[in-house]
Amino acid sequence: MSATAPVSEPGAAIDASAPLRTSRRWGGTGRTGPVLAVVAAILAVWYLAAVPMNWPTVGARLTTANGGTPPDPWTHVLATWAAERPVLPAPHQIAAEIWRTTVDVRPTSPRSLLFHAQVTLSSTLLGFAMGSVLGILIAVGILHSRTLDRSLMPWVIASQTIPILAVAPMIIVVLNSVGVTGLVPKAIISTYLSFFPVTVGMVKGLRSPDRMHLDLMRTYGANRLQTLLKLRTPASLPFLFASMKIAVAAALVGAIVGELPTGAQAGLGARLLAGSYYGQTIQIWSALVAASLLAGILVALVGVAEKIAVRRMGAR
Repeated sequence: MSATAPVSEPGAAIDASAPLRTSRRWGGTGRTGPVLAVVAAILAVWYLAAVPMNWPTVGARLTTANGGTPPDPWTHVLATWAAERPVLPAPHQIAAEIWRTTVDVRPTSPRSLLFHAQVTLSSTLLGFAMGSVLGILIAVGILHSRTLDRSLMPWVIASQTIPILAVAPMIIVVLNSVGVTGLVPKAIISTYLSFFPVTVGMVKGLRSPDRMHLDLMRTYGANRLQTLLKLRTPASLPFLFASMKIAVAAALVGAIVGELPTGAQAGLGARLLAGSYYGQTIQIWSALVAASLLAGILVALVGVAEKIAVRRMGAR
């Protein structure tokens, strides 16, 4: 036998695999690191952008307060991040406003951001539910009727080319003329925005099963309803929930837009209007951030519902 030493020592393989196990153990850090880096970059750009945006108005105020003497540059920069009515608020000013309007006041107070978010959320959920049901029904009709596919689908697509800012006032005026006020008009605007992605996604999902699977269902003697429930519906779930994530965010936008032409006294849209009337840019930005956080929560809840539905359908 050759006396040549082995290529590696007995423990070398273990030492070589240790970094791999460590990287797997800390795989979550690898995913959150880029996200945190992007957030830090956005905040840095935001702070830098606030300086030139607020520089003229803050400089004039400081010069007047100092008896005509211009402030030093660093004092001027710090003042741009602490202006009472800035053109572009700094992130910490928005965070402080959100904290003040959610923690320091009662949730039922009209000054609470939670109160306004709850009002907008009510119309969002109602409009999202109606839009989802309408989209699914249209998709099922298009699947089983070639006439609906050729005649209705183009109108569904064309309906989304009309700007929502032009449609919303007309819907509000027409419904008010017949005595329909309150939550329903805003929900209908949300429905208008949310049914389209559900329709397109559901049509794609219902048509996704392979022809071989469809032939197998015919071999078993399944009718259209059985094929729809046992084959097409489970296959369409990934498409449906992906489109519902888009639809719920669009429904929130529709609810906010629906509050603008009505002069509503409550809701995130009303909060935006009040801030624009009185020049409270920090209030405007806090409402926008609250709307984005609310949209993120709704999308996450749809994702949770997707996991539950897929698991109940037997998928892994």
